[in-house]
Amino acid sequence: MLLRSDGLNPNGFSSAQAFLDALTPESRGCIISDVRMPGMDGVQLIRALKGMNCILPVIVITGHADVTVAVQAMKAGAAEFVQKPFESELILRLVRACLEDNDDAVDASAKRTRVLRRIESLTARERQVLDLIMEGASNKAIASALAISPRTVEIYRANVMSKMRADSLSDLIRMTLSSGAA
Repeated sequence: MLLRSDGLNPNGFSSAQAFLDALTPESRGCIISDVRMPGMDGVQLIRALKGMNCILPVIVITGHADVTVAVQAMKAGAAEFVQKPFESELILRLVRACLEDNDDAVDASAKRTRVLRRIESLTARERQVLDLIMEGASNKAIASALAISPRTVEIYRANVMSKMRADSLSDLIRMTLSSGAA
């Protein structure tokens, strides 16, 4: 009721496993989980989500907090750890922040995926040129390393810039680094 009163559309699940069974790669939002649940507990749920590369933030609530449980939850990747009883406004504030964080993570993941697809579209030779650019090699050094002419390097470099949709060398380097492909 609290989340609905703030204009959100929450879904409840009977267990952590029921939630995992319903989870899809397109799922967005945030998760509020108790530490103690039947079957899989809240910390185990976080670990299972991490094992699935799920980027949904998890707020863990508990009525039986101790330092060990809090540390376990945070080490597992909980976004927040809240002890019952809690203020309604605190939960709403945490959920709003987690939703914004999830939007940012989804956007970053989509951007990274786009850049990786562009990198995959490069020919083997264009990828070699990109790798040497990322090492800071000049056109002359690239030509020497690949046993091709500097003019041919210029053509490959132009193709790389075009396929990567980079406006400048710094743009190319920044996007390649942010994708994790370098």
